[in-house]
Order: sequence, then C-alpha cells, then structure tokens
Amino acid sequence: MNSVFDTAKPIAIGSDHAGFEYKEAVKKWLEEKGFQVKDFGTYSVSSVDYPDFAHPVASSVENNETAFGILFCGSANGVAITANKHQHVRAGLCWENDVAKLVRLHNNANVICIPARFVALSLAQEMIENFMTTAFEGGRHANRVNKIACS
Repeated sequence: MNSVFDTAKPIAIGSDHAGFEYKEAVKKWLEEKGFQVKDFGTYSVSSVDYPDFAHPVASSVENNETAFGILFCGSANGVAITANKHQHVRAGLCWENDVAKLVRLHNNANVICIPARFVALSLAQEMIENFMTTAFEGGRHANRVNKIACS
C-alpha cells in the first residue's frame, strides 16, 4: 500500500472500549504491512471516556508527531467531535469506502473515525486503505478547507 502520508512517521491510533478490538486488529494489520503505529489506548474493553483517547491522537496529528490518526468508538461521533476540537485536525466520520475517499479528496482529513459497532472489520480496513492512499485534490476544495479554522 502506497500511503500519501509521511511513512517515516508513525500512525496514531486510539479507541474507547467499544472500538478496542478493532483498534487492536487494525494496529496488528498495519504493523504487518510495515507501518509504525503509536497506540494511544485504550488497552482493554473496560468502560472508558472516549475524549481521554481522542485528544491525544488528535494532538499528535496536530503537532506533526504522527502522519495521521485513526480513531474508533461505537458510533465514531464522539471521537470525531472531540478530535475536531483541535485547530489543525480535520476528522472525518467514515462508514463506507466512498466516504473514506471523499474526506481525503475534498476535506483533506487527517484523522479517520470509524464506528466499530456499525461496520465490519474488513470494511474498516478497506476504508483505512482508501484514506491512506487518496491524495487531497486541492483546487476549489483548498479554499473551502482554508475556511474551516476559527482563527
């Protein structure tokens, strides 16, 4: 897989308890493909608060410490809302391949958020691969993306 992101940097990954099993499987899958993965937790299926894991993933992306982020929770709404509080993060909630492509192509998303309770693991992996291999189109979309930040 040829990623459009900086492969010299690790990929940030995190989840709450509902996404833990997907996080673990995706982390292993990415490492088997030769990618470095920085795991921000959670580390079990015990109930936790999703912001405790979404914020560190988003911060690592925002601070350019990681190439991009992957977040899982039950619906992916909580982690997406949390990650998007970070000024330089564009987190896209994805539930099908076309959405995973479009959040990169049109929104230059740098965090993919996946609802573990609503998509199969194989689809989650396909979406991540599409996210990683789709370049931002720029052009008219760049102007729109530049208007997202509040400051």
